[in-house]
Amino acid sequence: GCGTLGLLLCAQSRCSITGIELNPSAHLAALANIRRNALEHRIHSICGDVRELNQLVPPGSYEICLSNPPYFSGGPVSQSHPTARCSDNCSPEELFQGAAWALKYGGDFFLVHKPEMLAHLCGCAVKAGLEPKRLRLVRHRENGPVTLILLSCRKGGKPGLIWEDRCLYSAEGRPTPYFKELYHIQE
Repeated sequence: GCGTLGLLLCAQSRCSITGIELNPSAHLAALANIRRNALEHRIHSICGDVRELNQLVPPGSYEICLSNPPYFSGGPVSQSHPTARCSDNCSPEELFQGAAWALKYGGDFFLVHKPEMLAHLCGCAVKAGLEPKRLRLVRHRENGPVTLILLSCRKGGKPGLIWEDRCLYSAEGRPTPYFKELYHIQE
């Protein structure tokens, strides 16, 4: 995308980020955002395909990989950004293979995805040598359906999964303590 996750991560820690974006216009937007925030020394953007990660970065280059991939298939295509929100350009299998390539042994892969894909994602993770370690179910409203999952996997990790359930808004529509923590809202 346009570098939003990298910018948010740099605001919270002293990390170094390498972003990979398939779409050339999104890559250019990421570069502009990096320059605008004077983070050229900490964030780099590569215009490339995650499916060809073995040609973009050396194996075991990273301690952490993070992906908030497009995870919708089919449906109407955006005229301005035809690959946005569309999973047809990179399967979960390819995504996990790329993360396994890029991670050091003991490194972590964090993924945001749809809850209905959980079983398939865990299967892809294990096949790629990434053990699911933490699963956070996120609901928009209390007692509502799970709307997204946050999955953490470790390269070379032993079996053992921590399961968490979080909600963004109360049944009355008020932000929950979890929401306030995420967005650094103090009362």
